[in-house]
Amino acid sequence: MSILLEQLSKRYDGHPVVNDVSLEIADGEFFVLLGSSGSGKTTVLSMIAGLTGIDEGRVLLHGRDVTYLPTQERNVGYVFQNYALFQHMTVADNIEFGLRVRNVRAAERRKRRDELLELVGLAGLGNRMPRQISGGQQQRVALARALAHKPDVLLLDEPLGALDAKIRIELRRTLKTIQRELAVTSILVTHDQEEAFELADRLGVMSFGRLLEVGLSEVLYQQPQTEFVATFLGTANLLVGQATRTGVQVGPHHFPLQHEPGSVDAAQRVQVLFRPEDVVLAPSAEELTCQPLGQGTVEEITFAGSFERLRLNLPPIPGVRAIAPPVAYGSHALSVEATRTQDQVGHYPLLPGQAVWVGINRIHALTHPGLRFLLPTDGAPPALAALVVASQIAKLAHARVTLFGYGLTGEVLQRHLQEGKEQMGSGPAALETRSSNLPAAEAIGQEVERNPYDLVVLGMGGAGSVALAEQILQTGEHHFLLVPCSQSTPQRALICVASGEPGKEDVLFTGRLVRHLGATAKLLTVLSEAQDTPETQERVHRFLGKGVQTLDVIGVPATKVVRVGRARDEILSEIQAGGHDLLVLGAPLPDVDGKVVLRGLVGNLVRTINNCPILIVRTPMRGGNNVLRTSPSSRVMVRKEIV
Repeated sequence: MSILLEQLSKRYDGHPVVNDVSLEIADGEFFVLLGSSGSGKTTVLSMIAGLTGIDEGRVLLHGRDVTYLPTQERNVGYVFQNYALFQHMTVADNIEFGLRVRNVRAAERRKRRDELLELVGLAGLGNRMPRQISGGQQQRVALARALAHKPDVLLLDEPLGALDAKIRIELRRTLKTIQRELAVTSILVTHDQEEAFELADRLGVMSFGRLLEVGLSEVLYQQPQTEFVATFLGTANLLVGQATRTGVQVGPHHFPLQHEPGSVDAAQRVQVLFRPEDVVLAPSAEELTCQPLGQGTVEEITFAGSFERLRLNLPPIPGVRAIAPPVAYGSHALSVEATRTQDQVGHYPLLPGQAVWVGINRIHALTHPGLRFLLPTDGAPPALAALVVASQIAKLAHARVTLFGYGLTGEVLQRHLQEGKEQMGSGPAALETRSSNLPAAEAIGQEVERNPYDLVVLGMGGAGSVALAEQILQTGEHHFLLVPCSQSTPQRALICVASGEPGKEDVLFTGRLVRHLGATAKLLTVLSEAQDTPETQERVHRFLGKGVQTLDVIGVPATKVVRVGRARDEILSEIQAGGHDLLVLGAPLPDVDGKVVLRGLVGNLVRTINNCPILIVRTPMRGGNNVLRTSPSSRVMVRKEIV
């Protein structure tokens, strides 16, 4: 095995950039690490090269532990995206540089240089300066320099990213040819899926520091195991359906799984994946050559050279939730992406607005992960109250639950966790227990970094509970359910929103949660007297109306109301008047120091309300490796109407 990574982790400012990554790469393999910007892929490459320190884990190259060795002792070649050539040296001197610092004799350096110039297609250009050759040629020089000292491992950090499309295609072919000829074990990191598919012997997909899946490109594309990989690799149509003994049920439609026997268990929820090329279009249901999904209309047609892209709108399918493409906020339509060859276009031309029957030729079923809850507990009364509420919600939502013990030790801890498991019973989709001896905030922070959670359920009312909630909000991307008292399952949610993108996330996640509870929802926006103008009223009512439609599509009955006055007073009044037993608020953005502080309206309500749970929804405004650290004013503006 050329490269072995064992549980690599790296943190910056306490946030995991690389999170428990393990990987094996065979001798001579061309491995591609694919991920979006900020996924941690370049950091993994730098850790292998020794350019970045390792917080946890080991790096082994050809069986040799190099975790703490300096870069020059690892025998790796590294190609940077920006070439990193020495501008004052000729092409030949750039290639020879690594050999010169290793005190290789001049004759041997020249021989190796000439071999590499010919190998990369630059023979006769050795005397030119970097500025005298093109970008593609400069990257060939960088590749030759990395190969000059015959490295055991070649590391390539998006080496083609700065080049135009035609040059990238040419260099991809050159790179693959050279790698095969030299049989050097290589890792290339990229965000370009076409590049990854063309070059990779095997492919790994990263997201937010985690290595999600590894395998052959065609397997990851056709049969992914996770929602992220399904939607990240190419274009995906992804719906939530129900597994049966013979296939998958999507509303009234049944699709066989003859190509994947035993891939899912009967009677469980599944995610149904079909690619645009798996969609079949026909003028009538009788003319379809596959299982129909329904009749829709053509929304958009795009010419894409050898094929045509279409976006189709279908009526909602009862009991079916669309994951990708996501249903537009306020829309009732189910969107489907399709592609057709130009030959198919010629036989059955279509125009926007035209009715068409839609069928699916092939599907792949993924196990639906459902919601994932973390329930921290120290056995105190607030934690026990949270346990009661979380148990009820988890059973109805069929969520996966981690019961996380802290602040207790020995037999007391084990007895408490066992009692918690017994109380939850067999309702959750999965139930595990974990514990830690660390202080509460640190223990819970490590757990949400170890596993991503949708919802952390925390009992409120004890000393320091608000401070603990603030500390837990510093890590992870979870939403927060704060439970001040034991109560029955929430049935009437009050969602306090401002018109804007963060308000959409408040509505969408709340709908995803409360639809399992059979609950109703009311959307509330509070305007100050200064904001109460006809134009603002019209805009807010339009936004809330779309929110009501969005909830209706997923089966949550909803109404809307606009109040004028002081936000805190109007919210409390609406809770009492409507008998609401769940309050939904948007999380405040981090301050200039990156800290989330429950103050202002949100903090006031958290400290005031003691008779119903409060759901705090976080906006997925991401940048880099973590939640985007924008200035506090950015979200204050979009939430001004309820502050």
